[in-house]
This record gives sequence, C-alpha cells and structure tokens, in this order.
Amino acid sequence: MRKKTSLGTYLAHAGICSRRNADTIVRQGLVSLNGAVVKEPGTPVLEGDIVLHRGKPVKLEKKVYVLLNKPSDYLSAVTDTEYDRRTVLDLVKNVCEERLYPVGRLDYKTTGLIVLTNDGDFAQKLAHPSYEVTKIYRATLSHNFKHSDLTRIKNGILLEDGPMLVDDIFYDNPGDYKNIIVVLHSGKNRIVRRIFEHVGYRVEALDRINYAGLTKRGLKLGQWRFLDSHEVQKLIAK
Repeated sequence: MRKKTSLGTYLAHAGICSRRNADTIVRQGLVSLNGAVVKEPGTPVLEGDIVLHRGKPVKLEKKVYVLLNKPSDYLSAVTDTEYDRRTVLDLVKNVCEERLYPVGRLDYKTTGLIVLTNDGDFAQKLAHPSYEVTKIYRATLSHNFKHSDLTRIKNGILLEDGPMLVDDIFYDNPGDYKNIIVVLHSGKNRIVRRIFEHVGYRVEALDRINYAGLTKRGLKLGQWRFLDSHEVQKLIAK
C-alpha cells in the first residue's frame, strides 16, 4: 500500500514553507497534483504522485538542521532584495544540497545563535510564540547599568507594543556594569535593544549566546554545525 499524506503536510516536509503557509499556497492555486491544480490543503498525496509548486517539481528532502554562530552584518533572511546585503545563507552555501531557511531572526548587527533548516513544521514550531523558546543574550551597553534600572526591568516595563517581562536579567561579571545577561522568550522585533533604550541605554553590541538550550560551545563567529538527532528530538519534544 502506498504511503499517504496531506498536500499541505507534503509541502511543509519538502521544505517549501511552513505547514501553516502551505494552506495559503494551496488555496492560491499555486500547486498542482498529477497535472491538476488543487486548492484543498487536505487533499491526499500518495507515494509516486507528481506535485508541482509554481510549475516546478516538489520532492521530499532529507531533513537538515544547522546551528550557526552568526557574525554582525549578515541578514537573517534567504535574500535581501532591497539592499543586496549578505545573508546567513552565504555562510552555509556548501553545507548541503537541500534549501535552508533561518528560523526566527537576529538583527543585522546582532551576533550569535540561529538555526537553519528545511523542515517547515520544525521551523514553525520554534518560531511560534506559544512554543516560548528561551533565548539568552549578552548586551554591551553604552555606559554603566544602574542597579535601579536592572530592578526596574526585572519588575516589568511597558513598551509601545505592550508590557514586557524578562525571565531574568543580571550583570555578566562582578564589577562589570556594562555587560548584561538577559534571559527571555519573547520573539518581538528588536526586543532586547528596545528594553534597554526604554530605560536610557544604547546597546553597542548584542550576542545571542543560547537558543532553546543550544550553546555556542565550539562555534566561532561564522562557524556552523549540524544538530544531532538527540538535539532535534529534544527541541521537538518541548
């Protein structure tokens, strides 16, 4: 008996997009099955069926998961159509034959850990707010960080897009008042920089040192490694 899956799931597993976005792509009439345009994401796909997206064959790919220590001045995107800046994909050009996409984002100037994958469901889960991925940042500030401001942030602040409560915030080293560790799970745009700007500090450097329990151990700036099966299963199981 031939294996069967839904068209939406098939597209996600092929690395075309996330499972949620697959529904939109199908309903827009951009996908055909065995020569006929299909607009129902739940349409069954059997092993051996021919699926086309925008006229190009869609094939299931081997799932690839890459952890990258992103340097500054790289965009967390597939391409930069506006300014033609370098992207994180330029750092992993020869990693594999499969197409990779960054999960979530890091600001252009922010360094640190980012995951790239062709697994749409995995990417959607990690990026979705309900998953609440824990991220740890080291921020270097423009001037010494007052203990009163540390307490203020720890107790919660109100930003222009709503209240913000970090999981934890503390000085990186005793006697060093410019390097601060921030632990949070928010995925809001520029959230760490905006937190410090709100209380009067400029972030001169920002580094994500931990992402969903993954660390930079053994990874210099610009270097990458594959996640092993244990790490992937641990992330999926959260």
